[in-house]
Amino acid sequence: MPPTLASLVQHSALKLTVRAGEDRLATPVRWAHVSELADPVPYMEGGELLLTTALTLDAEDPEATRRYVRRLVGAGVVGLGFAIGVNYEDIPEALVDAAREEGLPLLEVPRRTPFLAISKAVSAAIAADQYRAVTAGFEAQREMTRAALAEGPDAVVARLAAHVDGWAALYDTSGAVLAVSPEWAARRAARLTADVERLRERPAPASAVVGGTEDRVELQSLGTGRRVRGALAVGTGAPLGTAERYAVHSAIALLTLTTERSRSLQAAEQRLGAAVLRMLLSGQPDHARAVAGDLYGGLLDAPFRLLIAEPVGPAGERDAEPPLPVLAEALESAAARSGETVLVVPENEDRLVVLAGDGGAVVEACDGYAEREAEDAGVVVGLSAPTGPIAANAAYKQAEQSLSVARRRGRALVEHEELAAGSVLPLLADDAVRAFADGMLRALREHDATGRGDLVASLRAWLSRHGQWDAAAADLGVHRHTLRYRMRRVEEILGRSLDDPDVRMELWLALKATGTDTDPS
Repeated sequence: MPPTLASLVQHSALKLTVRAGEDRLATPVRWAHVSELADPVPYMEGGELLLTTALTLDAEDPEATRRYVRRLVGAGVVGLGFAIGVNYEDIPEALVDAAREEGLPLLEVPRRTPFLAISKAVSAAIAADQYRAVTAGFEAQREMTRAALAEGPDAVVARLAAHVDGWAALYDTSGAVLAVSPEWAARRAARLTADVERLRERPAPASAVVGGTEDRVELQSLGTGRRVRGALAVGTGAPLGTAERYAVHSAIALLTLTTERSRSLQAAEQRLGAAVLRMLLSGQPDHARAVAGDLYGGLLDAPFRLLIAEPVGPAGERDAEPPLPVLAEALESAAARSGETVLVVPENEDRLVVLAGDGGAVVEACDGYAEREAEDAGVVVGLSAPTGPIAANAAYKQAEQSLSVARRRGRALVEHEELAAGSVLPLLADDAVRAFADGMLRALREHDATGRGDLVASLRAWLSRHGQWDAAAADLGVHRHTLRYRMRRVEEILGRSLDDPDVRMELWLALKATGTDTDPS
């Protein structure tokens, strides 16, 4: 505890007497300052015990003393020490009355107590308090270090909460809560996700103070580089003291070490993952399993999904921060929270390949990431069907096909099941396919524009009825001989036979791609 007016009064060597402001002696004293100026306020910072002999102050003038005391209180002076037996044998009643009116503690300093003794007492108490704070901070650091080594980040968060007499929470890069202590603070921590996300947008290290009706929360980013790797929240009922500040700084360092793997280890794991992926894609699942070992072996023992992600737009049009590492971090964080294994391989700056367990948290996180942030993050994702090691190459092709469709449709993510279970027609939404269809039907449309028949509609009706003359003619409301004549004209104009199934297929897809397959009736 810092020194207070009460502790100075209780100091037996100083022999101070309280003459006013008895109810405010618990106020902390930041320093003891001697001044004989009639107006010492310009030299005050607040929190001082002012010591004076009233050399230049007419302490017996009620108006003068009232103005003097009022200015001291306004400047944040916490107490006035008045030396008797120097210029005044006793403290003038005018000064005592003014101090009582303004609620300023007034201490009588006997002649045998030098001001220097009071200053030394305050200085020694402040030094002792700082020493206790530093000692407590180092003890907290040792305790949290032992917890980090033995139990991990959760234990560090728990120890920190105890040291600050409040609560603490650890977040990943997505703003999800990884650990919180005590348990009652879980809801409070969850409500800060938006604040953590805003902190993530700032270069590390970054901090913010979130004030509320419940408590005061400090947010601190975690990470050794400019990119934020997580965040720490510390909630207390009052601003942190010196000891608590030491504890928070120690926790930040320890949590940064536990959440940010060394670059060499990360590079080694990445090279191993790339080797496993290459073996899977080259049809060597047994070799891939042997190389994967304990790190990725479990992933290959159950159905997995393969996803491919690429940035949207040319490199020059993207934001400064590459979007693929952000997605990779989100997926790895989801895997860490759920205890899953995930294999993340950057093929190059413009492609990310991921193997993740089917139906797990990583696939769910990818889907949620695409829905929430793909437009801002600038990524497009293709996801394969569930597969196993022996069919990894087929899964890779499925993911590529899904990625291509996602780009054409302007979607953030497409799963291969959508392509297999849905219609092939949406795949025709491509400029090259439309150009082909327009070219194939152009001659028929030009013929119809002259008013000499309705060959496009007749062709559509005939194809939709699988070449059944009577049914197609009935749909058009014409005689079957008229329809036969029109189909011969189609063959003459196109120079192709409608008996060829490939021709019929191409014409039908051309009608679908150009939107001219709708029944005119």
